[in-house]
Amino acid sequence: MNFLNDHLLLLSVLVPLLAGLVVALAPKEAAKPLALVGFGLPLLLALHAWRYFPAGNGAAYAFLENYNTGLAGVGIALKLGLNGLSLPLFVMAAVVGLAAGIYAVQSTAERLQGYLALLLVMQAGLMGVFASVDVFFFYFFHELALIPTFIMVGVWGGRDRHYAAMKLTIYLTLGAMLSLLGLIAIYVKSGAQSFDLMELRHVLAGRPLADAWQQRIFGLLLFGFGTLVSHWPFHTWAPLGYGAAPSSTAMLHAGVLKKFGLYGLLQIALPLLPAGAHEWVRTLAWLAVAGNILVNGFVTIAQRDLKQLVGYSSVMHMGYAFLGIACLAAAPASGSGQAAAGGVVLLMVAHGLSVALLFLLSTSIWQRTRTFDLGAMGGLAQSAPVLAAFFVAATFASVGLPGFANFWGELTIFVAAWQFSPLLTVLAVTGVVISAVYSLRAAANVFFGTPTEEFAAVAASHPPADLRWAEKIPALLLLVALLGIGFWPKAVSTPLNAAVTALYTPVGPDLPVPDTR
Repeated sequence: MNFLNDHLLLLSVLVPLLAGLVVALAPKEAAKPLALVGFGLPLLLALHAWRYFPAGNGAAYAFLENYNTGLAGVGIALKLGLNGLSLPLFVMAAVVGLAAGIYAVQSTAERLQGYLALLLVMQAGLMGVFASVDVFFFYFFHELALIPTFIMVGVWGGRDRHYAAMKLTIYLTLGAMLSLLGLIAIYVKSGAQSFDLMELRHVLAGRPLADAWQQRIFGLLLFGFGTLVSHWPFHTWAPLGYGAAPSSTAMLHAGVLKKFGLYGLLQIALPLLPAGAHEWVRTLAWLAVAGNILVNGFVTIAQRDLKQLVGYSSVMHMGYAFLGIACLAAAPASGSGQAAAGGVVLLMVAHGLSVALLFLLSTSIWQRTRTFDLGAMGGLAQSAPVLAAFFVAATFASVGLPGFANFWGELTIFVAAWQFSPLLTVLAVTGVVISAVYSLRAAANVFFGTPTEEFAAVAASHPPADLRWAEKIPALLLLVALLGIGFWPKAVSTPLNAAVTALYTPVGPDLPVPDTR
């Protein structure tokens, strides 16, 4: 048990990484069981961390592990740990990873061993992102997860995969470079001798950067991380990329990797650069509401391709998270600002689970209908009632109905946003109506609408089968997690509240709330 606790986080990274290497070289018949081990063990390790995490730990890190990389001269060490902010995302990454892995194992993709190996490398990077205390390795693990994404979209993707992979590469490389510049700037300007986030916080608490430098560096991080999260108007890579990506790749990227940017803003940028964040509040809030939520919401309504609709919906819901970050940046010491931070993390976890479930089910629909065209389907609930039930539940979760985890994230952000700006809150709540329109329309068209003559003829001769257990298991895993948090949000909020209170209580005087009217 001591060995497990001492190396728990390193094992959560090494197990899928080594499993990926073994799967690539193993005999074909052994690849699938080995892949399942590589995806399953990180979840067991994450649940162990969740079970034994000290609830009152605040912003301090538990399960600290420090490994010498030989780069101490430039302040780089592999330091791993979890605090109340990173713990929920670490567990969510493991849950989505196992669901994506189970779904990938039953795939009919060519060169399946290579596909599974790349997914496992991606999973290793995802676990490392949320376990990293060293800012350099936080960035390194993101790149470790990102590179397989480009390959899998380009090789195993669907329609327009080469164009999608190229656009992904350009946008996400640009966003990553801006983020890296911002992280290096913090290290250089702080005068710290290490990329250790705890050391950076300690140094900058005593000697904060000048406001002008904070504003510049936060701007780099905002647009760098924002591009990686698909912040409007740098979002067009996401629907195209997810539409072309293999299902498990889309599940891991949209569900988990896309949270890297939001997590970086919450864990690094806002605590270290509070004055700089304050200067960007109005820009951030209005882009989130007007761009991500409203403009992108109406674009989502116009979609007639199911997978594109899910992709645009994912971009839209990031607007709520950015609005919550704006509320926090405006008044980090206030109860509403800190509540917004908790709401953002809850929404990140909930969105990761629900969007992964929607991508899984969308592909299951395609496998039965051979189309993503909403106008070419209908009446599927008659032959696939279990699939219909899962899809309707995933739709309700995405809209934010009570009983699902998404409800708590969105509600908390809206309550905090009302203290920040009633106008922006009203506009943001309008997005809930928009999301209900396109989500319920999609469910109605696919499962309860009148089928076209062509589809009805095909369904009469070859009735679509319902979900197999190989599909039900990963879908159940995600749905149970959504319902579990929905009915017991305390499982996430207890360690999260302590971390938020400790992390965002500023050392200096409170900043005035800007006029957003």
